[in-house]
Amino acid sequence: MNFTIEQVSENGLQVYKIINQKTKTSVSILPDHGALLHAFEVMTPNGPLNIIENYKSEEEVQQELTRSFKSAKLSPFACRIPEGKYNWEGKAYEFKTKFFDGSAIHGLLHSKPYQVTEVITDESQASIHLQYRYQSDDEGYPFDYTCDIVYSLRENDLVQLSTTIHNHSTQAIPLADGWHPYFKLGEDPINTYTLEFASNQMLEFDSKLIPTGKLLNDTRFSKATLLEATFLDNCFLLNNFDQHVCTLTNPGNGIQLQIHTNSHYPYLQLYTPDDRKSIAIENLSGAPNCFENKMGLIVLPPNQEQVFKVKYQIKKIQ
Repeated sequence: MNFTIEQVSENGLQVYKIINQKTKTSVSILPDHGALLHAFEVMTPNGPLNIIENYKSEEEVQQELTRSFKSAKLSPFACRIPEGKYNWEGKAYEFKTKFFDGSAIHGLLHSKPYQVTEVITDESQASIHLQYRYQSDDEGYPFDYTCDIVYSLRENDLVQLSTTIHNHSTQAIPLADGWHPYFKLGEDPINTYTLEFASNQMLEFDSKLIPTGKLLNDTRFSKATLLEATFLDNCFLLNNFDQHVCTLTNPGNGIQLQIHTNSHYPYLQLYTPDDRKSIAIENLSGAPNCFENKMGLIVLPPNQEQVFKVKYQIKKIQ
C-alpha cells in the first residue's frame, strides 16, 4: 500500500505518522498535545526536510507550548482577547486561562489530549481523525462543543487539515477557528525567503495587537517579495481564493510552500520571530478579538456544525 500510518515514540513524544511509502513524504501529529502538526517532511537531494518548526521533546512541549503555541489549533477563538473579557448575548464573560500579559490568547484547545477516532489508508491518501469534546472547561466559555480534526496526506506532497466544530450547547455560541504553524524551508534565515499572498488590506492594530476597526492599504506582498529584515506581527484580509492564498519560497534550495484555503479562513496572521529561523503563517476565520469587534465572528446555532479547511503543499521549483 502506498500510504501507511505508524505510531512511534520520539524523545518521549507519542507520534502518529502518515507516510507516503513511494515518495517518503510524511506528516506527524501529536494527539496528546492539542493534535499539533509536528512535522511535514519531504525528501530533498540533501536528505529529509521538515518544514515545521516544532518541539523536539516531551519536556520542551511541557515548557514551551503555552508560550509559543507552535502548530496550535486555535479554538474557540484566535489571537488575543484583551483582559480575556467579552460580552455575549447581554452577559459578560472572562476567561480563567490567560497569557502572561493578562490577555486570553489562542483559544483553549492547544494543549488538550485528542482521541484518535479513525485511521484510513488506501493507494491515493491516508488520514487520521481526532476529536476533543470541550465541556465548559473554562468558565469564560461555558459552552459544549466537539472539535474534530482530520489530517490527510495525499499525493503530490499535499496535506489537508480539516476542522469540524459541532455545537452541543442549547444556545448559539461565538466562534473563531485557526491554526498557528511556524514554517522553515531549510536552514537559511527567513530573510532570504520570498512571500506572496492575496491581500491588499491590513488590519490596523493598537499597541496591544488588538484591531482598531480600521483597514489599511497594504500591497507589499501582492507579488513575491523578499522578506529581508521585515518584521511582521500583523493580520491581513484575504481577497482572492481562486489562486494560492499564500506562497512562501526559499530561493536558496528551491523549496516552496503553497497554502490553499477558502472563504472560511479570510484572515491571514503573520509573525516573524526575532531569531528569523521561521515564520508563523496563521489561517484564521476571524480577526483578533472578534468576540468583541465581530470581524469574522461566527455565530454557530445549537446542534449545527461548521467546517474549516486548509491545505499545505510543498513544491520543488529547482
